[in-house]
Amino acid sequence: MGAGVSTVRLSADKDTGVAVVTLDRPGRLNAVDEDMVRELSGVWRALRFDDSVRAVVLTGAGERAFCTGIDRDFAVPQPSSPYMQDDPLLAIGPKANDLWKPVVAAVRGMACGGAFYLLGESEFVVADTTAVFFDPHTTYGMVSAYESVLMAHRMPYGEVARMMLMGSAERLCAQRAHEIGLVSELTEEGRALEAAVRCAVVVAGAPTEGVQGTVRALWAAKEAARAQAFAQAPHLIALGNLPPGRQAELFAGRRPEYRLR
Repeated sequence: MGAGVSTVRLSADKDTGVAVVTLDRPGRLNAVDEDMVRELSGVWRALRFDDSVRAVVLTGAGERAFCTGIDRDFAVPQPSSPYMQDDPLLAIGPKANDLWKPVVAAVRGMACGGAFYLLGESEFVVADTTAVFFDPHTTYGMVSAYESVLMAHRMPYGEVARMMLMGSAERLCAQRAHEIGLVSELTEEGRALEAAVRCAVVVAGAPTEGVQGTVRALWAAKEAARAQAFAQAPHLIALGNLPPGRQAELFAGRRPEYRLR
């Protein structure tokens, strides 16, 4: 973990076999910074060796957001070559860190942009009625590449295309997300974590080898297509992203109005 204040909390119940991983930067809407990238990767890798943990719930601290993607203050220098793009968010998910224990996401409030790296590597999503989903990339002159690929495996094409192309002008409400299958269970406000833990307890109670093998099989069903699409992402980003200065101008001039659907 980082030397400063921890950005990720881990708690485990040895009796149920369920661990809860909490993104813990509520003052920044659980946006991902350099410390969180490092800590999340460390947590997932540590859980590989903890046989007392058989299922994981991933959530965000506070009431306003699950995660709002990369912190705008987290500057990531990029090489000039499109063949060497550096995306730190590729390292934050459980599958990226070779963890094949089931992960259930519990969403309250906003989940946007880089949050989809985490939702895309979770087995399923539980959300409460405050949850909203959106991707602001295009609004700020950026290509939604990895996020779009991950969500295209979760949502009907037209729905994911609309969410990505509408940018910050529109947010997908929890009810609609449930209707289209992005969210598997919709709860009352404040009850998503409880419901996700309830599911995880059931899963953790099944024989471990069968559960982890099933997780691996489910991922294999989409892994080849995901890998091929990810291979195109650096080039599309290099071609389509506005210069960082222009992105910052668009971000600074953003308007808070949006449509909820």
